[in-house]
Amino acid sequence: MFKEELNLVPHLPGSYQMYNKDNVIIYVGKAKDLRNRLSSYFIGKNTGKTALMVSEVARFEYIVTNSELEAFILELNLIKKYDPRYNILLKDDKSYPYIEYNREPFPSLKVVRYLNIKNHKNKMLFGPFVNVYAARRIVNLINRLYPLKKCDHMPKNVCLYYHIGECLGYCVKNIDKEKILLMEKEIISFLKGNEDVITNKLLEKINFYSEQLNFEKAKELKDELEYIKVVMERQRVELHDNIDRDIINYYFDNGYLSIEIFFLRNGKLVGHNNKIIPVMEDYINELEYFIALFYNKNERPKEVLVNDNININLLSDMLNMKFVTSLKGSKKKLLDMVYKNAKLNLENKLTLLKKESANTSNANNELSKLLGINIYRIDVFDNSNIFGTFNVSGMVVFKDGKPSKSDYRKYKITVDKNDDYNTMKEVIYRRYYRCLVEKSELPDLIIVDGGKSQIHACMDTLRELNLNIKVCGLVKNDKHRTNDLMDGDTLNIYDIDKTSSLFHYLTRIQDEVHRYTINYHRTVRSKGAISSILDNIEGIGNVRKKELIKKFGSVKKISNATIEELESVVPRNIAIKLKSYLDNFNKKND
Repeated sequence: MFKEELNLVPHLPGSYQMYNKDNVIIYVGKAKDLRNRLSSYFIGKNTGKTALMVSEVARFEYIVTNSELEAFILELNLIKKYDPRYNILLKDDKSYPYIEYNREPFPSLKVVRYLNIKNHKNKMLFGPFVNVYAARRIVNLINRLYPLKKCDHMPKNVCLYYHIGECLGYCVKNIDKEKILLMEKEIISFLKGNEDVITNKLLEKINFYSEQLNFEKAKELKDELEYIKVVMERQRVELHDNIDRDIINYYFDNGYLSIEIFFLRNGKLVGHNNKIIPVMEDYINELEYFIALFYNKNERPKEVLVNDNININLLSDMLNMKFVTSLKGSKKKLLDMVYKNAKLNLENKLTLLKKESANTSNANNELSKLLGINIYRIDVFDNSNIFGTFNVSGMVVFKDGKPSKSDYRKYKITVDKNDDYNTMKEVIYRRYYRCLVEKSELPDLIIVDGGKSQIHACMDTLRELNLNIKVCGLVKNDKHRTNDLMDGDTLNIYDIDKTSSLFHYLTRIQDEVHRYTINYHRTVRSKGAISSILDNIEGIGNVRKKELIKKFGSVKKISNATIEELESVVPRNIAIKLKSYLDNFNKKND
């Protein structure tokens, strides 16, 4: 396979791109030696996701670079641009929560997540916190103990926080800057690891409330003190330089790579994280790729300690960070400790990972074999209405057997009657006309929740758009349960074992699209009911109608609101009319 093409590939560094039959990039990689790396895919035996990816490759391209570093940078840029389906490390990646302290324009503290930590170097960030609950509880406690600015806006008068001593009144007062600097010094000292600052302050307040016989308040603060002691009781390590560093190590087995990161701040272990991924190619390359992505989204410590198999020069040049390794001493002991955690995490989760794979990827592969096509992405559609009113459609997406919720879409349908055929035609046309215009990803399979009518509507519309996509229908029995999978081309029913993983997979797909569409229909129906009622009240136009819907959300909540609460949206005379109308409306419908 590709024997002649591979003979033309040079022994040089670069990035390569794998294309499928639809001329879509499905995988991007890098290599020190392009010919050796590309040959490894097509000569010899592949397993797992690598074998699946290779089975879809129709052609490959490559770009030669001057160095491995340039190849690495190019690889990352191409992955971000094309989002290939088999570059899994980019999927579902998220940043960690941090505590952010702002001095200007007024001192404030909050929990934040930044998609790109580099864009916020002017902020004072403390973390990362693996447990967001702990971060929020610490912020809430500090806000109670120190008079920081609490509100997001700038009110005209001092608020409740000022009167209870939890704000200095920044909106109307000229604040003593020395007082702010002293407060800031204590807060930053605590966030850097000096827990005595807060614990001493808490003990003072506990003693004060106890002397005042306010035991309830004293008990509340005592609980906070105990929590802080638990949170701040970090694991001391054998390094005494107090340098902020991360320690990264890994364990590879059974086609899975377990990556473990320990976060050390001010000489204390403040948290750790583990990520387990199925490996597409050389796992060291995947690990380096993960590290590059991780530090594009998260805080960069002064030093990262890594296993000696990792190319520290490449990562240092790529990220402009200090990467080091160690073969002996205290740092080696720390690396060994992180390795043990990576190994234990994989061993403990391997059975669950294999079971999950059987229920997702394996079931998806079964469906591919049944239909005779390679399936990665499935778009699933369902319609919902009540006697032809409030017509909506929902689309859910499954990728490699798993829901891809960021790709879900909702559609309000213009067909104002109970017409499944034209409803399906409209939503299919709108969806895939837009895909063609925007050149976005098309599915390998479309599943409609319904039988012949919905299938015909879908296929007729796809032909109008000159698209050739496999279509199937999920048919329910008289108990409204998943019963059969109908082929769109032949209208034949596939023979599927009702106890198989594939049948349970199809049931999950149908349940998910039905849940998503019904929830959207309820929302639209609720807002539609509000809108139709509000149209009958003089003095309520489109603007006030939208404000009432936004504020209360349902007829019931508007009915239960007081005139004073309604006055926050409409004038008093309109609020009285609205309240009177809804009271009479509810009496007639009881």
